[in-house]
Amino acid sequence: MSESNTDPQLDGSEPDASTSTVPRNPGAELRNMGPAGRMATMGMPAEKSKDFRGSTRRLLGLMGPERRGAAMVLTLAVVSVTLSVIGPKVLGHGTDIIFRGLRGRPGGIDFPGLRNVLLFALALYVASSALSYLQSYMLAGVVQRTMFQLRSQVEDKLNRLPLRYVDGQPRGDLLSRVTNDIDNISQSLQQSLSMLLTSTLSLTGVVIMMFIISPVLALIAVITIPASIYVIRFVTKRSKKRFIAQWAHTGMLNAQIEEAFTGHALVKVFGRQREVEQRFSDKNDQLYEASFGAQFIAGVIQPAMMFLGNLNFVAIAVIGGLRVSSGAMSLGDVQAFIQYSRQFTQPLTQLASMANVLQSGIASAERVFELLDAPEQSPEPESAEALPTTRGRVEFDHVSFSYDSANPLITDLSLVAEPGRTVAIVGPTGAGKTTLVNLIMRFYELDGGEIRLDGNNIADMSRHDLRANVGMVLQDTWLFSGTIRENIAYGKIGCTEEQILEAARATYVDRFVHSLPDGYDTLIDDEGGTVSAGEKQLLTIARAFLADPAILILDEATSSVDTRTEVLIQKAMAALRSKRTSFVIAHRLSTIRDADLILVMDTGSIVEQGTHAELLANRGAYYTLYNAQFAAPAIEV
Repeated sequence: MSESNTDPQLDGSEPDASTSTVPRNPGAELRNMGPAGRMATMGMPAEKSKDFRGSTRRLLGLMGPERRGAAMVLTLAVVSVTLSVIGPKVLGHGTDIIFRGLRGRPGGIDFPGLRNVLLFALALYVASSALSYLQSYMLAGVVQRTMFQLRSQVEDKLNRLPLRYVDGQPRGDLLSRVTNDIDNISQSLQQSLSMLLTSTLSLTGVVIMMFIISPVLALIAVITIPASIYVIRFVTKRSKKRFIAQWAHTGMLNAQIEEAFTGHALVKVFGRQREVEQRFSDKNDQLYEASFGAQFIAGVIQPAMMFLGNLNFVAIAVIGGLRVSSGAMSLGDVQAFIQYSRQFTQPLTQLASMANVLQSGIASAERVFELLDAPEQSPEPESAEALPTTRGRVEFDHVSFSYDSANPLITDLSLVAEPGRTVAIVGPTGAGKTTLVNLIMRFYELDGGEIRLDGNNIADMSRHDLRANVGMVLQDTWLFSGTIRENIAYGKIGCTEEQILEAARATYVDRFVHSLPDGYDTLIDDEGGTVSAGEKQLLTIARAFLADPAILILDEATSSVDTRTEVLIQKAMAALRSKRTSFVIAHRLSTIRDADLILVMDTGSIVEQGTHAELLANRGAYYTLYNAQFAAPAIEV
């Protein structure tokens, strides 16, 4: 119902239509206004993982509801790996049959026995592959259901975050955490969990089989484990911070792109294409360097492990050959052992590679967990009761508020808006006008005092009940991708076609809709590209009209339209304000002459109040503002 995409500047000034899509973070904006752009460092995590082990445990803890599926995956993996590990030993027995036949066994090679051995080995490998496939299928379900829950948690978290937090985050970086980082977690878990599980089991099974065949050769093979662990730790220690930087720069680049394309028209108007391209190039270079460093270091592991594996293979081949020649081992056992040595180094290589994939996933997980751990808006009161029919009396009782505790904005403000009256709020930019109405909506919590609706403290109400009684129309209109009918119907769940048409006629939307090729079924995008700015504003007013709120907030609803459209909007708003308590924020004083009460604000305080005629007669702040618009002499150049 409400046009709730407000972005009040943290110094108290009103949002400007040209910049309202840029996230506010005043400290960061002031610090980052250099050539690299104001978002150069926003949203970037620390270079080192804050708590790698803790984040890993937390990530795996998300899979708690999938214990049964995980247990089944583990069982399938154990059986699959066991069958696979037995295979080389069986094939070694087949080699012994051939070797004995060639060395003069009576009757030559025992082909029936060899056939049985080969068929048994084939059955082992087929069964192992089938179980491995089933294990991968079930693991995919476990991981994707876990990611489904994580996305749901993030979505719920976003709905519980206070507007103050959202204002302080680059939108592109926030979107990157919700999309790119969660996708990376999903891919990392899908790849690493399967590989880590099978590789660990394979390594364990292979070591056991090697010691069964030849403890001497097994000790030679196991010597490479400490060297492999050292290589893995050496590489992962250096790749960890680079993976974190990679995903941080990805979020920063997304923020830059989102900002540039949202303000695409402004970039063109002021000829800043080259500057934007340069900023993109700088961010892209930073992402390239971070990604290159992470992937290069991660790629070092595999050749290093292959080198260690080849050394191990040579040692086993030489010593195994000597033991065969001395009769200490059979040729089949040596062949099986060589296969095991290959299988021994392969899991080590896979474990090393997956360690870097997991590093990347944990880096993304930490960014998502930072979002999930962000402070939430104050909880709803447990004793909140549904409001009776709202009359619309709004009372500010000694209200104090500040975005920054060091710079108070509203101090000890008191006023009363009686039911059905129109209260206009005027004043210079930064006076706190939009902040005032945002406090009514509980987008921000008060530092002191109370705001009461029909005598009830709004802090004791649920936000849903409060906002269900308030309609809001902003100067920065918001439309979503869909038909005109759907955009109007957004104001009321379950509304009828007749109610939609009634709202459209009352707000003059019906006039221009019939000139469109598909009428109310005309598709518009989120930027409203197929309708003009004034028509977009009329659509948002129709949406609020349909909602039929007891309290109406109009925030500079005619600031960016032509005079003819403004007349239509004024008529539409007059119909909308009928019998409702209305708060109208306006810079054009001509639009609020008929208001029942005009409040003049300056630096967060009400400096004057009264009707239009009374304030002009007082010759105070309102008189000065009015003359500045209508009676000021032309400036000689």
